[in-house]
Amino acid sequence: QVQLVESGGGLVQAGGSLRLSCAASGSILSINAMGWYRQAPEKQRELVAAITSGSNTNYADSVKGRFTISRDNAKNTVYLQMNSLKPEDTAVYYCNARIASVSWYFNDYWGQGTQVTVSS
Repeated sequence: QVQLVESGGGLVQAGGSLRLSCAASGSILSINAMGWYRQAPEKQRELVAAITSGSNTNYADSVKGRFTISRDNAKNTVYLQMNSLKPEDTAVYYCNARIASVSWYFNDYWGQGTQVTVSS
């Protein structure tokens, strides 16, 4: 069984910063890629940022220049540094990881979600 444990969400003022962390644990053979998604009220879920095992990154246009994704392979952990936060960033943020668990077949796993609220 694979678990993704998220931390770092909370309430901040516009212009502030937060750092999200997500650690994968359990029966893990390999992690191919990790990323962050978010879903705001009355909005569709969207990809925020993703990073591959080779450290290729991809960002949503709305967060480019403000957010930075990184990972610590030794800790099976992905981070999202969020700077210059805007009220529009308010959402539930979900960690995602593509993981080969008990067999060499990659599946997507999700964290429980962590609330990020940015006040104006």
